Amino acid sequence: MAHIIVVGTEKGGAGKSTVSMHVATALARMGHKVSALDLDLRQKTFGRYATNRKTFLEKAGLSLPSPRYHDLPEIDQASLKPGENLYDRRLSAAVAQLESDSDFIVIDCPGSHTRLSQVAHSLADTLITPLNDSFVDFDLLAHVDSDGQRIIGPSVYSEMVWNARQLRAQAGLKPIDWVVVRNRLGAQQMVNKQKMGDALDKLARRIGFRIAPGFNERVIFRELFPRGLTLLDLKDVGVKQLNISNIAARQELRDLIKSLNLPGVAADF
Repeated sequence: MAHIIVVGTEKGGAGKSTVSMHVATALARMGHKVSALDLDLRQKTFGRYATNRKTFLEKAGLSLPSPRYHDLPEIDQASLKPGENLYDRRLSAAVAQLESDSDFIVIDCPGSHTRLSQVAHSLADTLITPLNDSFVDFDLLAHVDSDGQRIIGPSVYSEMVWNARQLRAQAGLKPIDWVVVRNRLGAQQMVNKQKMGDALDKLARRIGFRIAPGFNERVIFRELFPRGLTLLDLKDVGVKQLNISNIAARQELRDLIKSLNLPGVAADF
């Protein structure tokens, strides 16, 4: 059975699609069979990233390991059982189709609360939640006091993850391994950065997630998207000399993959 990785949060601009594509491509380059789904049916950033990759590689005459992107299958509404949700059926049909021939299925969720996102979270073996290093994003996980020191209570997204965990427990499935990824970390030891770290540590113990380092803000990510490339592809497309920023970004990706502790994935790659 495939290991399902869901990348989700309820805020846009946190880097979900960048994380999704880099994780999926890294696993593919390590020799794993990786399928990919994008549940943002309107914007489809992850889907466009994968399509850009396919188009660029074909034009360049290159063959690089890549995740296999799939659209959700269309379902005849007449085939639905009484009370059955159309989106539930579309997602379950996609997963059922892919899981027997995939080591991993990477699912990118929209930056909002939708039925598809809700169901996807209950399917997650590993849940990756990218979080910009800001209390604006932290507010999706928990409410804090005005000083950012005391956690008042969980917020909307944490409650959705809690519900997904309850559904998995009721179905006898293993618990979700929830990993919160800190993106856009500043290089300097600023007061806000320290407060964020302290608040995340407290919340992690309280509601049960792990914290992993993510990606710093880098121009390279915006430049890679039109060609569908990732940091691991640069030398294969003719970049002979990586600059310091690119080398650091590649190391950030390696650190992220290691911290996910995915089954059958080597510690070093």
